[in-house]
Amino acid sequence: MREPEVLWRPDPASIPATNIDRFRRAAEKSTDRTLLHYDDLYRWSIQRPEEFWGELWTFLDIVSSSHWDTSIKPAGRMRETKFYAGAKLNFAENLLRHQDKDVAVTYYDETGHRFAWSNRELREQVAATAAGLRQAGVTAGDRVAGFVPNHPYALVAMLAASSIGAIWSSCSPDFGDNGIIDRFGQIAPRILFTADGYRYNGKTFDSVARVAEFIQQLPSIERVVVFPNLENDVQLHSSPKFVALSDFQVHSEPLDFAQLPFDHPIFILFTSGTTGVPKCIVHHAGGALVQLMKDHQLHCDLGTDDTLLFFSTCGWMMWNWLVTGLASGCTVVLYDGSPLPSEAPDILWQIAQDESVTAFGAGARYYAGVEKQGIAPAGDFDLSRLRLLMSTGSVLSPESYDFIYDKVLGQDALLASVTGGTDILSAFALGVPLLPLYRGEIQCRALGMAVEVYDEQGQPVVGQRGELVCERPFPSMPLKFWNDSDNERYDDAYFSKFANVWCHGDFAEITQRGGMIIHGRSDAVLNPGGVRIGTAEIYRQVEKIDGILDAVCVGQDWDDDVRVVLFVVLVSDRILTAELQAEVRRAIRNNASPRHVPAKILAVPDIPKTRSGKIAEIAVRDTINGKSVGNTSALQNPEALEFFRDRKELAT
Repeated sequence: MREPEVLWRPDPASIPATNIDRFRRAAEKSTDRTLLHYDDLYRWSIQRPEEFWGELWTFLDIVSSSHWDTSIKPAGRMRETKFYAGAKLNFAENLLRHQDKDVAVTYYDETGHRFAWSNRELREQVAATAAGLRQAGVTAGDRVAGFVPNHPYALVAMLAASSIGAIWSSCSPDFGDNGIIDRFGQIAPRILFTADGYRYNGKTFDSVARVAEFIQQLPSIERVVVFPNLENDVQLHSSPKFVALSDFQVHSEPLDFAQLPFDHPIFILFTSGTTGVPKCIVHHAGGALVQLMKDHQLHCDLGTDDTLLFFSTCGWMMWNWLVTGLASGCTVVLYDGSPLPSEAPDILWQIAQDESVTAFGAGARYYAGVEKQGIAPAGDFDLSRLRLLMSTGSVLSPESYDFIYDKVLGQDALLASVTGGTDILSAFALGVPLLPLYRGEIQCRALGMAVEVYDEQGQPVVGQRGELVCERPFPSMPLKFWNDSDNERYDDAYFSKFANVWCHGDFAEITQRGGMIIHGRSDAVLNPGGVRIGTAEIYRQVEKIDGILDAVCVGQDWDDDVRVVLFVVLVSDRILTAELQAEVRRAIRNNASPRHVPAKILAVPDIPKTRSGKIAEIAVRDTINGKSVGNTSALQNPEALEFFRDRKELAT
């Protein structure tokens, strides 16, 4: 097979100034090893993990009150491995360490309203809110929750909770009541933060009334703290549980950071919950901090001169990834609203220009939306400061690589596709400023992550598709699942397929060049005639075809086998003609294989998606096969499932 096109190469003259090359040189000096290339560095990081993680701590200059005794303490079970045992630190203290930062956080909503805080102003808000939490009786280990838009006060609430050792968990305010109760009902938070409301695509929504309804089913909540977003003065509910943030805060106490063990819990994140009640994944402070700082500094080359904008809601782990950029000295840009609002669909690129953003990120489907809208950021905005563009959340097609380099980025900027997720609060594979970028590939496996692809016999393979696994421990493995005292659900989620090897659930391929390609989720892999097919391979072809806005591809149980069924959403003036179906099938046959060609192609007006914007393939598959969908409240548009139910076209 012909080697794919190289879309970007590092300038050799720029490499010595990168963080990762400085780290490489420091590691060579301290270990007396020769680490000339990224491959050398990667092999060292997984073959000598005690050296790598120790060197990384020093390079990142982690703020701690007690140093660790050993960087890694092996155990019989992968999940029982201890990192940095003996260290004590505080997550919030590390994020607020750059005290002279003139602009720490900048905020925009979709109307263009903007304000910014310095690090000093951010610290003052955190100190006052932390004092309010302590006065309310919150202590280390208590849960503090947010039903919050992506607003600086949401960041304040998280940092305040973290500063005293409480555990933060958040959902975005577009979640339905059942989705909130399914999540927060499991973890029993004492305090809930919310805004007075939020805006989305030109509409305003009242959050206070929503909260007043659903907290009746959350008896653990003692106080609801409301911060302003729509109005300067918040309107409270009559319930005595509600209090304005300005009245909750206590401004007389200094900011104090509780010094806690490395593996003290800090975040509870949730799985999408489309197959049942969401699992509550508990992450610990040290693991999150070290892994995210590693991603930021070594792989993204971020530092104090950078401005970081990543479109996310507070219900997606990328929000945690984004705000942790403060620990590396970045100015963090928070945006709340629709990423493509009808009145200003190019708003994120306007912000990128106005704020001189150096690192920009979004889900892969956002870039597909930009292309469909006919937006050409490179020609319409001054993005000369933008040197890194990131994509995650779903598979970025090779055609999207082309679009991004043609219409979005200059040739000097790096496109970094990323794969990882909520489960690990970091990345398994992502970009790096040392290697060439090949079209359609993720550049490299992340340092310290012993990532392989296994075939069905559990053997590592290269150039073949299989299960993405991680063979060795890493610091951001979840501490536990909430209410899973014997770790049965934890082990079932990650270690049931291969003994003592983390199996992530992605259908992937390591290329001969050392890069990675993700072909979709393992549980959504199609299996017609016993041949495993990743859905991403089909989407890549469908996305090229004019007139198709979106698609979902699933397997239908049929005649003791599985047949491929493709549903498409068309632009408003198109219909699904025989000619259009033939075009779709031809593109898939010629560019994928005959096995990929769908037996049925049907039009639908909408496709169900999770709250983070991922296509809910499992929910669609179960619906067309007559099975119940475990938890429709996990979907942002559960009503869309009705378009797939009892379709007579699928009976023949």
